[in-house]
Amino acid sequence: MSDHDDLRSIGVPFGASGGEGLTALEFPFRCRLSLAPLVAFWNQAAVSGHPAKAALAKQIQDELRQAAELLEPIADLSLLERHQGLVDLLMSAVFPPASWDRDYAAATIPFHFRSFYATPSFGRWLTVEDGTFEGLNLDREVFFSGKLLRAYLSIVKKFYGIALEFEYPLICTRQDPETGLARHFQLNIDGRFVEVRSIGELPPLTDEAQQYLRAHLTDLQVWMELMPPEHFEFHGFSVIHAVDVTDQEVLSSLKRDLIQKESIISDARFHRLQERLRTLLRRPQLLLGLAAIEGDQVFLLNNGCTLERHCIFADSDHYSTADFAGSIYARSVQEGRLLVIEDLRSYPARSAIEDAIIQRGVRNMVVAPLYYQDELIGTLDLGSPTPGDLHAIQAMKLGEVLPLFSMAIKRSMEELHHTVQAIIKEKYTAIHPSVEWRFRNAALNFMQQQHAGVLSEIEPIVFENVYALYGASDIRGSSTFRQAVIQADLLEQLHLARAIFVVAYRQRPLPLLDEFAYRIGKKIAALELGLSSGDEATLLDFLRREVEPLFDHLQAFGLGVCEHIEAYRTALDPTLGVLYRRRKDFEESVTLINETIAAYLDAEEGKAQAMFPHYFETHKTDGVDHGIYIGASLVEDGKFDRLYLRNLRLWQLMVMCGVARKAERLKERLRVPLETAHLILVQSTPLSIRFRPDEKQFDVDGTYNIRYEILKKRIDKAVIQGTAERLTQPGRIAIIYSQAREAGEYREYIDYLRASGYLTDDVEEVELEDLQGIQGLKALRVTVAMPPAVADQRLGPEAVEHEMVITRS
Repeated sequence: MSDHDDLRSIGVPFGASGGEGLTALEFPFRCRLSLAPLVAFWNQAAVSGHPAKAALAKQIQDELRQAAELLEPIADLSLLERHQGLVDLLMSAVFPPASWDRDYAAATIPFHFRSFYATPSFGRWLTVEDGTFEGLNLDREVFFSGKLLRAYLSIVKKFYGIALEFEYPLICTRQDPETGLARHFQLNIDGRFVEVRSIGELPPLTDEAQQYLRAHLTDLQVWMELMPPEHFEFHGFSVIHAVDVTDQEVLSSLKRDLIQKESIISDARFHRLQERLRTLLRRPQLLLGLAAIEGDQVFLLNNGCTLERHCIFADSDHYSTADFAGSIYARSVQEGRLLVIEDLRSYPARSAIEDAIIQRGVRNMVVAPLYYQDELIGTLDLGSPTPGDLHAIQAMKLGEVLPLFSMAIKRSMEELHHTVQAIIKEKYTAIHPSVEWRFRNAALNFMQQQHAGVLSEIEPIVFENVYALYGASDIRGSSTFRQAVIQADLLEQLHLARAIFVVAYRQRPLPLLDEFAYRIGKKIAALELGLSSGDEATLLDFLRREVEPLFDHLQAFGLGVCEHIEAYRTALDPTLGVLYRRRKDFEESVTLINETIAAYLDAEEGKAQAMFPHYFETHKTDGVDHGIYIGASLVEDGKFDRLYLRNLRLWQLMVMCGVARKAERLKERLRVPLETAHLILVQSTPLSIRFRPDEKQFDVDGTYNIRYEILKKRIDKAVIQGTAERLTQPGRIAIIYSQAREAGEYREYIDYLRASGYLTDDVEEVELEDLQGIQGLKALRVTVAMPPAVADQRLGPEAVEHEMVITRS
């Protein structure tokens, strides 16, 4: 059933009012201008007892006897002009003379926005020559609907006793003729002098119709069908008071604008923000500037750059915080408050920044720091070419919007981070947090070149003059163990296979079955002598291609054969399809060692980063080795002292003691009895490292530094000079060095760690046999204390740093 069918069902004649008037947006009620309600007010005042008011009321009554036409509905507005003096007296009840020149107020025909009487301010700001209003914030349809609904609410209140409230804000926006800036006025309608009258028989409104009406309050067609407009008309006049709400409206608009995603990185939207601030502060020449700050980088917006790329990086000029040292920006940030500079020319602490601003024609400035969750995130500045144009009282209006600008910058910086991270992942993959700043700068430079239209590769990442530390925990004899377990598994699998053919030959003495048993026996005999390179692949290929395909047929040879085939298949790993028993035990033992050591290193590394940032990486093979780089070029601010190198060397030695203890206590959980040996390589000469994009890792840079990489690969095989004894031994740490002063430094650490219970008194100093291309290496070999009482003792960062101060001094 349609709404119109519903209207018929409750006895309302559909079509009585005609829908054409509604769609044509013509106000359907007859409205008459009349001063009668105002005259009634004065007649009441004549008997109110108030002497002054009564006297004025009697004067008005006397003059009205000579102008009776004013008591009738007024169709010709010239009638008001002929009785201007009397009209002024009548209107004094509505427009107080004391505020005549100050107030924004006007009188209009009911529901018609055209004034016939207005204060000078209202006429100058809100109407055009014929008295009609301009600049309303509502479109024609919404405005018409609001008027019509307000009219019907007046009708149902008077004639049907239904009180419903309805308010909709009317904002009129006009341009200030002096400044060219927008001014916003809220219009408040006073209907005290409007009377609604019924014409003819009052349309009935049953309870059922009222319920239907309440369910369709915003459907104006329903209103018009229930109460046709021709049954009502309005007499009198409306009074409209306008209030300047420019500040409130601008603040609301700024809030709405700054919530939008591209509020500060879209050219049009940024300039709209500037225009709104000009309106808020009544300064048509005001210039808005924004800066985002992250680390030591500053991104300036609206500083002669074009905003069009929707990225805070692409749409800004880029500087470092050092470029602003001594400027009003630095002062505002340091003091954490808004600054007002009346005239930059007379500013006593002027820097090159202020001189550059003056050159652009700005004399007067306001600078404010922007914070997000108590963290400095940027600055906002306003400039004017006129000294004293912006002052502290005006700047107070910025209090509400500064947090919104902070949020906008925060959002834009997050967008920048997402873009940078995408470039880093594409060009570099995952990066250690300590050096991420350098990769971020490279990504930003790459973006800047792309923005400038320069097609180039991303810049190389090189850190010069850094100190290297290297440590390794190697599983002793892992290659021999691995070869032995592979050999044992293969032998068992071959024996199981041979047994199948031996049993099958007994059941059916086919020569070929005996030949297979012979061939497998020969392979077993050869394998028992040793496992050579390629043997594993050759043997497994033989079993899969020639032996196993026969099993399905051999199962028909009897129960004994079936049992041996089942035993063979049961022994194989279901995933790999090979016998993987001893090898699995070995691999699981290696994995457990590696994971335990790596987890311990990662946990301790987090504490070391808190002492001083450095690059750290680990590699897991048969054991775990780690590399560390520390130096001035690795930190963003470039501040470094050798104290932190010594601190990290002591920390590394302490951690290697912890690794040795972890490995020792782990032995009882291993399926294969594996031992670990530990070493530290001392490198005092600084070197350079370069990120290799193809390998996604750092490597030493330059021919001279390659010796260090070669040394790392060979020292685990080093032996003591004149003997066959390996330098690295389980439960001990070998500290390999080449200079006497390096040994002296580490002897201090050893002495301290012996006193702290990390090491025993057993300390050896040995010389090493020359390695290929490397001569003159020596080593200190220390034994880690293993008692349970000290196994879990560790020095915290504070104790280590305290010890380093002592040893340095």
